Amino acid sequence: MTSVETLTPQQPATVGDDFRNYVDSKRQDGVKHHYQMMRQHQTLEYVLKMKEKYSQFSNGEMTILEAMDALGDFVDASDPDTAEPNVFHLYQTAEGLRAAGEPDWMQLTGLVHDLGKLLSKFGSGNIEGQDGNGGEQWGLTGDTFIVGCKLPNGAVFPEFNSLNPDMQNPAYNTENGIYTPHCGLNNTHCAFGHDEYLYMVLKNHKSCSLPQSAFDIIRYHSLYPWHHAGEYKHLMNEDDVKMMEVVQRFQKHDLYTKHGEKPNVEELKSYYSALIDKYIPGKLKW
Repeated sequence: MTSVETLTPQQPATVGDDFRNYVDSKRQDGVKHHYQMMRQHQTLEYVLKMKEKYSQFSNGEMTILEAMDALGDFVDASDPDTAEPNVFHLYQTAEGLRAAGEPDWMQLTGLVHDLGKLLSKFGSGNIEGQDGNGGEQWGLTGDTFIVGCKLPNGAVFPEFNSLNPDMQNPAYNTENGIYTPHCGLNNTHCAFGHDEYLYMVLKNHKSCSLPQSAFDIIRYHSLYPWHHAGEYKHLMNEDDVKMMEVVQRFQKHDLYTKHGEKPNVEELKSYYSALIDKYIPGKLKW
């Protein structure tokens, strides 16, 4: 029997495939509603409240594989490309990175990058936008943006920017807002969701030995206005220039591996279990 180490990695879809269709996808109505709600509710006050709430890590302890099992049939309401359970996308991303010859730490980052969506098990849908059972996900999924400053036109559905209450506050609605020029993205606050949550969980896990680039990917892979549309240059420092290169390198596998072929999860578990034991062993506090 072929060992998992010698399995041919799943090949990513081609770059020319039609992804991130926010105009007329089959999921258009739900996706548009998601972004309207996200723009309306993701304020600086909300983000700081969520960071405080989830920095307690009081939602139980699970290993990475247990967390993936717990994610179950969760479907991302913000995604116009697929209605498949998110767990398949995790393996697709990881396998796309492996097929491209990326290092093992980046393959593992691909496997876990969306695990912050476990928030759907702990949050409150209509109140906090973190529902995994068909309710609101505006505090959980979707392209992020920096709060505390002017919302950029490079965000999807920019027509909803004016709905954000912070855009009526002169302290927050200027280009720099509460930030100083070139302060570095690490000194800003992004819309809260699965990216920031998983970043916090992994930073809190003392046994995690992933390199800093993995943390950067996890924290900023949904910040499409930055790494895709070229926004926020005025807030970037020299470290962010290097970070963007790594995030963009990762992101093409996050995006372009979404296709109809489902990975054989059971065949792949032993390979990725070894990477988990190497970089993120033990139970994490969620």
